[in-house]
Amino acid sequence: MLEYFLLFAGAFAAATILPFYSEVYLAALLMERPEQWPLLWLVATLGNTGGAVVNWWLGRFMLHYQDRRWFPARKQELERAQRWFQRFGVWSLLLAWLPIGGDALTFIGGLMKVRLDLFIALVAIGKGLRYLVVILFADALLF
Repeated sequence: MLEYFLLFAGAFAAATILPFYSEVYLAALLMERPEQWPLLWLVATLGNTGGAVVNWWLGRFMLHYQDRRWFPARKQELERAQRWFQRFGVWSLLLAWLPIGGDALTFIGGLMKVRLDLFIALVAIGKGLRYLVVILFADALLF
């Protein structure tokens, strides 16, 4: 049971600004419990999507702190990201799984006031597919 909690926590952390690679831990658990891949997939997907919701919340409600020195993005960067998001639309959230830029997309999703239910659906689809690819890749390598 502890392993599932650690997988959830690692996947959650990986979706925030914390440096963590949940795919490595998922692959290690798959080596021990290959028959439990559906549950491992679900736990990782829920954790990673939950972490993305934190980013959405930060984007949605923390913008009034953008003039503070500790704020993670400069005004010009935010404006550029907003233009990019407006150009490609809400469907770009399907790419929130990307290792570079994915977390920023979830922050911008909040900034652009994407409805939370739509945000969760799109992000969960993308992240769930990513973990499914990890599982299939691990299966092909291990068995």
